[in-house]
Amino acid sequence: MSSVTIARPAERTAIFSLVLVFLCGSVAGALVMSLTKNVSLHGSQPPSSGLSMSITEMKSGLNLNEEQTRQLTSILDDFSHLYDNLLADGNSRILGILDEDQKKRFGQMIQQHRK
Repeated sequence: MSSVTIARPAERTAIFSLVLVFLCGSVAGALVMSLTKNVSLHGSQPPSSGLSMSITEMKSGLNLNEEQTRQLTSILDDFSHLYDNLLADGNSRILGILDEDQKKRFGQMIQQHRK
């Protein structure tokens, strides 16, 4: 008889958290790149698709009024803060499992990645 292993609540929470952080990072990255129009990293602006639309594109394409534009901007700002908090929490949790040498190298890796 084969037995099925069911993940414990803590394991399910950890897996869910990891997937959520990855998805939020992907979405936030796409939004930030779109909103900042940071062409210097990619050479040219990619064609708009899905989440890579700018507020200006959405405003004109959807014919948003000023109140809707303000609300959209607020929603994207809230998401940005959520992403920043998730990233900080993730980094804090990573640092919690590293020894001192690994923490130092992790800090260097983060700085290198930001360049």
